[in-house]
Amino acid sequence: MQEISSDVIRGYNDTIILYFLKKGPSYGYDISKNIKAISEGKYLIKETTLYSAFTRLEKNGYVTSYVREAENGKKRTYYEITEEGMKYYKEKCDEWQLTKDVIERFIEGE
Repeated sequence: MQEISSDVIRGYNDTIILYFLKKGPSYGYDISKNIKAISEGKYLIKETTLYSAFTRLEKNGYVTSYVREAENGKKRTYYEITEEGMKYYKEKCDEWQLTKDVIERFIEGE
């Protein structure tokens, strides 16, 4: 099975993460697991990439975080999208449509 190069998708990791957070607060492992499932194993986000993105998103005011104890007694950091994060997500989705439209012209030759 072919995997997506991390270089190709790097600029959209934030968008992917915010997609999941639009549905409600979540934590890193759960988001990573969902990325793998939805991409049917074609994109596996590295832990360092994921947590770097969380740090960047929080620094920019797009997410907030809080620690909560899980059922097994282990502490987890949960992330939640902010209003600014919703705006940023929408901007990135619009940017993706434009990018996709341009790149398709070169790939399809039209």
